[in-house]
Amino acid sequence: MTRILIIEDETSIAQLERDYFELNGYAADLCHRGDDGLKLALEGTYNLIIIDLQLPGMDGFELCRRIREAKEVPILIISAKKEEIDKIRAFNLGADDYITKPFSPSEIVARAKAHMTRYERLLGKQEPAQKQESIRIRGLLIEKASRRVFVNDREIAITSREFALLEFLAQHPNRVFSKENLFESIWGMDSNGDIATVTVHIRKLREKIEADPSNPQYIETVWGAGYRFSV
Repeated sequence: MTRILIIEDETSIAQLERDYFELNGYAADLCHRGDDGLKLALEGTYNLIIIDLQLPGMDGFELCRRIREAKEVPILIISAKKEEIDKIRAFNLGADDYITKPFSPSEIVARAKAHMTRYERLLGKQEPAQKQESIRIRGLLIEKASRRVFVNDREIAITSREFALLEFLAQHPNRVFSKENLFESIWGMDSNGDIATVTVHIRKLREKIEADPSNPQYIETVWGAGYRFSV
């Protein structure tokens, strides 16, 4: 059964989230402290983790960072913090989505379903023919089968979402994609969502694959339009 971990210190909110997930056929575990939540997340097997930012024991930012370092699992932030800087920080630390309180429980379930479906695809459920392909552009090698990336024969560490974004851009060389295009294609939701995560992931990719991230040779910015993978 699909399992959700909800790390939320407000009991009523946590129980509401759990009830909605259970109504949709998911099992949900509750935890009210950040440090206890980290232990559960690292030791258990979950298909999605929901984190509040203001937690006792360990704040949600640190919790998100620690989980992302160890696990490839969708992470949803649900918080009363509405400032853009908090959203950017969460995305930088590996969050997949950011929802502000008050929220619609049915929206959370819908977003959770979308992220879990997307992760299943990102983690390698391609057709056998696709798994044999690789993309080599100058010093960059993208291996689809193993989902590994090499720069000048040196392997770099890359998350599933970063890999999906890089693979998508590299498969459509010299074509300009807006942030909205990329958000819809990679995150699988409509462009009314928060697209700040696209900028964050592009910056992270440049730091990993570009010799000079401030003067990128692979992922170029087309001002006023979006991004283009140059070959």
